[in-house]
Amino acid sequence: MDEARAVIERLNRIEALEGEGAPATALLAELRELVREAEAWVRTEGDARAELAVERCKAAMAADIVRV
Repeated sequence: MDEARAVIERLNRIEALEGEGAPATALLAELRELVREAEAWVRTEGDARAELAVERCKAAMAADIVRV
């Protein structure tokens, strides 16, 4: 259950950063951590659908999202 709690806390942090108008780089860093934490959650409690969702998130985060 610690893994689930970590994901929820990370989502709350991301929501707070969005509300504060944080820069995209800060949000992306949090999103990358969210994917790592979601992976841990899937390993302990997830099913095939959860695993697929995490893999899709990882693939999306692997691409350059912000262009400078």
